[in-house]
Amino acid sequence: MKTFPPFILRTLTASIISFLAACSSTPPPPDWQMNAQGSMERSIEGYLIGNSRVEAAEFTRAKSEISRTGRADLMARVELMRCAARVASLANVEKDECEAFEKLRPDAAAAERAYADYLAGRAVPDAALLPPQQRAIATQSADASAIQNIADPLSRLVAAGVIFRRGESSPSLLATAVETASLQGWRRPLLAWLGVQLIRAEKTADTAEADRLRRRIALVENAPTSGAKP
Repeated sequence: MKTFPPFILRTLTASIISFLAACSSTPPPPDWQMNAQGSMERSIEGYLIGNSRVEAAEFTRAKSEISRTGRADLMARVELMRCAARVASLANVEKDECEAFEKLRPDAAAAERAYADYLAGRAVPDAALLPPQQRAIATQSADASAIQNIADPLSRLVAAGVIFRRGESSPSLLATAVETASLQGWRRPLLAWLGVQLIRAEKTADTAEADRLRRRIALVENAPTSGAKP
């Protein structure tokens, strides 16, 4: 049986859902499951590279497939996946919750509710409910040294985003997040983290560093957003 390893999603699927896991047994998974997996993969990839059109279209397709099951808990999971990508990209950092997920919270499992709290920077009483790679971040004051131990780049950026939301970030954490996003070619989170570095450089009157960051930001802003196929 052919497996379906998700490119961008493999961390999130391993962390918070099982219904999008790779196929390894018979009978084959139903069409809606494979369709939802593919659409969510392309949606997350589209978001990270900055292709909003692909991100929105594929997310709509994924929700349409899941709606066929009548499973609100599964819908809550994909909304949470979308929120995680936004935390990794420092989107809506002024908010402490994922609004779309919160509407579905009553039907979500305990692990998903805990993960939503974690993404919002709130305390999680039982860290064992979280994905293994995020547990240390939830149970201690963590910084770049902790996130560097997270092998998967998207999980690393999610952890960095959580720490940033808690107001515990440092120059070394920002540098790790920038390097992670840069190595993956993820335009959206890279611009977000470079922007934070620029603000810090401007506040400390480090003119040379601020100018260097502006040049790098301009280079990224002029990069095409192709790569995710509709």
